[in-house]
Amino acid sequence: MLSIITPKKQLLNIRDRFKQRRLSLGYTQQTLAKMTGVSLGSVKRFESSGEISFKSLLKLSLLLECLDDFSSVASKKITSGEVSIEALQKASVKRKRGVK
Repeated sequence: MLSIITPKKQLLNIRDRFKQRRLSLGYTQQTLAKMTGVSLGSVKRFESSGEISFKSLLKLSLLLECLDDFSSVASKKITSGEVSIEALQKASVKRKRGVK
């Protein structure tokens, strides 16, 4: 089934959950950065905008004890009745005037 949540909304949800987890474990941003090897700037940017590299996100996940949560990402099998990403991309491509 196609999700109604937008990528931006999901990004902000993940950002908020990571910050809450950091705080509940009693880590400062600086401590988190030092213990994971992720720059303090990257940690601050992630907590303000949600932007971070996937590699850095996984490093933070390890320290925040939620790395295993990623093992289920994209693991769901697609059945024949579900829409594929390729079908969605083809449907959303609009031709520009004068282009064939």
